[in-house]
Amino acid sequence: MNMQKQFNHVKLPFDFEDISTTNENGQRFYLCEEDKYPSVTTVTGWKKRQFFAEWRKKNPKESRRVLTRGNLLHETIEDYLNNKEINLLSTTPTVASLFAQLKPELDKIDNILALEVPLWSSTLGLAGRVDCVAEYNGELSIIDFKGSTRLKRTGDIENYFTQATAYAIMWHERTGRPIHKFNILMATEDSCTPQVFSGKPIDYVSNLYNAIKYYKKDMQKVLLNK
Repeated sequence: MNMQKQFNHVKLPFDFEDISTTNENGQRFYLCEEDKYPSVTTVTGWKKRQFFAEWRKKNPKESRRVLTRGNLLHETIEDYLNNKEINLLSTTPTVASLFAQLKPELDKIDNILALEVPLWSSTLGLAGRVDCVAEYNGELSIIDFKGSTRLKRTGDIENYFTQATAYAIMWHERTGRPIHKFNILMATEDSCTPQVFSGKPIDYVSNLYNAIKYYKKDMQKVLLNK
């Protein structure tokens, strides 16, 4: 690929310990030391789970397509940020188009501290893998990459903001280094330009704790009904 940027990777004075996962009742859990934590994605998206479950049931082919698209797009972005040569002819036309759409925003990233590393928090009782921790436009940020079929409104993706907030808290807990910004970089099939949603984790902490509270309360109901 022409004009491929070379990204600087910052070596931290520690390594991130990998964590294993297990699936129970359709949920992903991470085994962290002596604890078992639900995934960030599961908890922050818990309120929408029934809607998406019904949608996947009604649209199995499209559901598989979207899942494959997301995985391939993330792999391509990760390879690019790892300074690997990208050949867009080797992926699907849709993923190639989405990546090309995101590339100008990806090129605003540098001084990468982490890509797809496992994080967890005993304070939150959550775990997951953060897409990227790096500078975006010169400011250290939690960076998340999304592909979408249609353009999104801010109100549609509040769970993305609470998810990024959780990763900021986890990062601070694991490393001792605070992060005061997140950026959601999204490419959509019905647009020629990407969407960028920026925010401050501090503004979504209460939303995150409400999401955790809702999840725990609902899980108690599930256990009682067994």
